[in-house]
Amino acid sequence: MDLTEEQLMIRQMVRDFAVKKVEPIAAEIDETERFPLETWQEMSRLGLCGIPVSQEYGGAGADNLSYIIAVEELSRVCGSTGITLAAHYSLGTSPIWEFANESQKRKYLPDLASGRKLGAFGLTEPNAGSDAAAIETTAVRKGDRYILNGTKMFITNSNFAETFIVTAMTDKAKKHHGISAFIMERETKGFRVGRKLEKLGLRGSDTAELILEDAEVPVENRLGEEDEGFKYFMKTLDGGRISIGALALGIAQGALDKALAYSKERKQFGKPICEHQQIQFKLADMATEIEAARHLVYWAAKLKDRNEPYSVQSAMAKLFASEAAYRATKNAVQIFGGNGYSREYPVERYMRDAKLCEIGEGTSEIQRIVIGRHLTR
Repeated sequence: MDLTEEQLMIRQMVRDFAVKKVEPIAAEIDETERFPLETWQEMSRLGLCGIPVSQEYGGAGADNLSYIIAVEELSRVCGSTGITLAAHYSLGTSPIWEFANESQKRKYLPDLASGRKLGAFGLTEPNAGSDAAAIETTAVRKGDRYILNGTKMFITNSNFAETFIVTAMTDKAKKHHGISAFIMERETKGFRVGRKLEKLGLRGSDTAELILEDAEVPVENRLGEEDEGFKYFMKTLDGGRISIGALALGIAQGALDKALAYSKERKQFGKPICEHQQIQFKLADMATEIEAARHLVYWAAKLKDRNEPYSVQSAMAKLFASEAAYRATKNAVQIFGGNGYSREYPVERYMRDAKLCEIGEGTSEIQRIVIGRHLTR
């Protein structure tokens, strides 16, 4: 797929940064489950934190495809870093950029788009995962503020974010038509971050609970109209699925890069294993699926940039890229053999990281429902 000169420049800049600054600490932050705040600060200085936001509000003024390319390139060496950016922008910043009023944009976007503050998104709950409309967090209006009560689960960037987009039920009788969205600040009275979650992969990404106990949110911090939150977060998830597709794409490409290089060095039966047909078949499958995934992910981003419908395309991109990434990383481990199972080599980390892509932003099963309903409506 053809890229503009600006997109190519962004890709090269992020690739250089990823190789020099992100990859050297990728294994360490995975092992220690440490959030690399220093990496985030450098990404902020490079202007990566609000790529699609206009310069007027502190962003880079580029397009969504450029942002997707940045997520891909970071994830190529470190999925934890890739998902940190994806959650910050697609979930924590884009709802304000796309749905907020002018006053809210002026107040929050400059810090978020510049990376001075990290963003997060609170939708998932202990009893509301794939069924996002089943949220139990409530928001009751009392005068000039809302009182929120509930618990959010699996929230990326929780311990380091300062601005949160949170959903809550404002009218239970309306079910999903009674959900509202709010912009919440870390210092909000009644709000706190709960336990940090230990995970299979993406261990350098911060994930925790959010606890709301009579949390007080001013009415002016409601995002859009009351009871319109379901519409906003469904559109947010459409965009977020493209970023998870990019995360998966980067992880898959990184696994292929490592497996190909290893197959040229490792010798068995008197020749490099890349000369054995079984290894060539695995590499060929990996490369073909990654190329197909890239086209799907980039195309969904282009449709978003054109302001054309992209909901189904984002579901297709996320579904295919995430499952291709898991297959690619499993093949990479197999190509490495016993070394692939060892934590001395990065491909086992790639495989652990790839699994989240089949779950986050809607499971593969949910993506098939979205696509299937579109085809049969």
